[in-house]
Amino acid sequence: MAILHATADITPTKPELLATWLPTQPWFAGDASALEHLGAYRFDDPDGEVGIETHLVRAGGGPVVQVPWTYRGAPLDGAESFLVGTMEHTVLGPRWIYDAVGDPVYRSVLATTILTGGSQAELVRDLGDGRTQIVEPGVRVTGSGGVDGAVDLEVRRVLEGPAPEGDAVLTGTWAEATDLVVLAVARLR
Repeated sequence: MAILHATADITPTKPELLATWLPTQPWFAGDASALEHLGAYRFDDPDGEVGIETHLVRAGGGPVVQVPWTYRGAPLDGAESFLVGTMEHTVLGPRWIYDAVGDPVYRSVLATTILTGGSQAELVRDLGDGRTQIVEPGVRVTGSGGVDGAVDLEVRRVLEGPAPEGDAVLTGTWAEATDLVVLAVARLR
């Protein structure tokens, strides 16, 4: 279960970080100051330590791009090249944000989700004073399952192209994408 803190303020905001970080990525094209946020999905860290959230955005009329991030309460050793930035969260404190493809927790959870036919985390908004509210996800994802063994993962950054034949995949839908879109691929080694 992913807990959303309704009363929290975040500095800088996620849109601000996206607008700053995306232009530095070789797979991104477009004007990051005019991003359209299409939705997001989360996974649960089995140990409850790492926040895992993937944003789906588009710049102008460009393609949809997928931006998986992890949120940590301390720096991740050896992952400096994947650091997106830091933010201050008024409930959780300082957060180190990483491009999730370089985070071993994300890679493990993504592989497990694909290989077991799993889905996104349930979203619960913490309203304060012990009150919570279930939130409908803006993006629904499902792993295909059906592959057993060690895999190599491919996270699709730009969401275009057909599904690969014979590989296990993570697919998703959101408001404007009612047909399944391939988000990630797990290939047997």
